[in-house]
Amino acid sequence: MTDETPEFEDIAEQKAVRLQKRARLIQDAETAGEGAYPVSVPITSTIAEVRAKFPELSADSSTGDVVGLAGRVVFSRNTGKLCFASLQAGDGSRIQAMVSLDQVGEESLERWKDLVDLGDFVFVSGEVISSRRGELSILVADWKIASKALMPLPNLHSELSDETRMRQRYLDLITRDQARKTVVARATTVASLRSTFTSHGFLEVETPMLQTIHGGASARPFVTHSNAFDTELFLRIAPELFLKRAVVGGLERVFEINRNFRNEGADSTHSPEFAMLEAYQSYGDYHSIADLTQELVQNAAFAVAGSHVVTWADGTEFDLGGEWARLPMYSSLSEAAGVEVTPQSTVPELEALAAKVGVEVKLSTHGKLVEELWEHFVKPGLTAPTFVMDFPVDTSPLVRDHRSIAGVVEKWDLYVRGFELATGYSELVDPVIQRERFVEQAKQGARGDDEAMRLDEEFLRAMEHGMPPMGGMGMGIDRLLMAITGLGIRETILFPLVK
Repeated sequence: MTDETPEFEDIAEQKAVRLQKRARLIQDAETAGEGAYPVSVPITSTIAEVRAKFPELSADSSTGDVVGLAGRVVFSRNTGKLCFASLQAGDGSRIQAMVSLDQVGEESLERWKDLVDLGDFVFVSGEVISSRRGELSILVADWKIASKALMPLPNLHSELSDETRMRQRYLDLITRDQARKTVVARATTVASLRSTFTSHGFLEVETPMLQTIHGGASARPFVTHSNAFDTELFLRIAPELFLKRAVVGGLERVFEINRNFRNEGADSTHSPEFAMLEAYQSYGDYHSIADLTQELVQNAAFAVAGSHVVTWADGTEFDLGGEWARLPMYSSLSEAAGVEVTPQSTVPELEALAAKVGVEVKLSTHGKLVEELWEHFVKPGLTAPTFVMDFPVDTSPLVRDHRSIAGVVEKWDLYVRGFELATGYSELVDPVIQRERFVEQAKQGARGDDEAMRLDEEFLRAMEHGMPPMGGMGMGIDRLLMAITGLGIRETILFPLVK
């Protein structure tokens, strides 16, 4: 027997008692044709509306307004002739319900005492008043259980464990204001992103999540099987290759907000399933798409916080405003390492530097070594929003060669709070070079790189029909919420994957 057994036994006992109450509710309501879960209740106002209409009432006063509203019972106190309950709406707003003998009669009062539990959804109607203690209340004239809860609520005065909050997010939403605020912040952020894109003439489109060839990013995919087509399919790791097909078709500015799946590790900044934004702008480049990305993030921050200076859940303020720095990868690495690193640095030279500082790389290519060394030397010092510019060519197979620097491509990664928030390219539009890059990726895959892209003939065929110059970007929605709220990634996802 574990220490938790009595708690489970107590819950089972409470559930049994509540089931008995449910049975009595059904029996009592048979003549009225209703049960413990009526199809509707006659609501005339929400709790938030009543609170907004009567922000300040003097103690022990009445309004003459009669309303009908509903909420979840989160507090209850029963006395001889008067019962009190706090009703909570979905937005967290609360109001007190006062059920008195002189208003509802003895039978109704006793039924309330007998049948109503914490967690029940209850409808009440009556006059809006202020109690003797000055609390906004409904003096109940009529009431009805709208939905009977069979399980008890957790203790509202103690925090839920992280495990419970992740597995039973509905309890987190009931008991914790921050959980509800995060959901609202996410919805506000996504609405802001769509508004900004619309103001720049972008179209929102949808692309397949089930793909015959995974591509558009360097990541390990989830694999599944289609019985209808008797073929292996992949959950998409990125929508990029299909969005670019749309641009080939003449949709010059497109974006998509949807789910991506990557069969990789999970930690405070990574989730196997995550929300992703990708956008492509014909006749743009990585500079113009960086400008757009900064605007997207700053507009979202302003929509949520009313300022570019956001306040995180722990009270820390973080400034997302102003013009963000643009930091070249190679020169910043050279300065931090005290050794000149260039696109021409050899693999043995880079391996020696990596060994000296204890950086391990699974596959020693120039690009992977440079990026791992940069993360070791430079990334820990990044706090303010920063575009890290100009990446090695061999780790960026979908990116255009730099217009003036040999051996690098026109790519940036945006770092905010020390983690990667977004990435942007001057997109590669030459199908001949793209084929060469895919072939090289296939070679890396044959050497054991699980994240290497596959050669996608359908995408290449689309490119061969002509693809305009363009800038493209991708940004994690969950990570954007992390930047705005200061929370970990599992907090920003409403229902995160839990083992």
